[in-house]
Amino acid sequence: MKLATKLTTAIAVAVIGATPLAMAGGALASSSPSHANSASTNAKRYGKVCAAENALQTHTAGQNGTPFSKCVTAMAQLANGTTTSPAKACATESKKAVAGQKGTPYSDCVAAGAKVLASKH
Repeated sequence: MKLATKLTTAIAVAVIGATPLAMAGGALASSSPSHANSASTNAKRYGKVCAAENALQTHTAGQNGTPFSKCVTAMAQLANGTTTSPAKACATESKKAVAGQKGTPYSDCVAAGAKVLASKH
């Protein structure tokens, strides 16, 4: 039951992070069904790009969010132009290695951010 709750929370964070993308098209565009589908598609794309952190959906004491939710939020910031630097977008990620994982949450997030920026151009 906890995994389903965490997955729902991660998806909600991804959708909330993609909300500025939906609002960027104006009031008329945000009410169209095709635009709503693109916001959902973007949220799914961010989730796939952040798949390296998908296994890290457990909360750490003293921190807000999971590494996966932080990564999805950072990808939304990069995609909507809030920031243009993956390093700045991923600054809230932990730089400590996680046992059994390759790289750190920060390095995974920065790599994912580079992919989002490359696909944007």
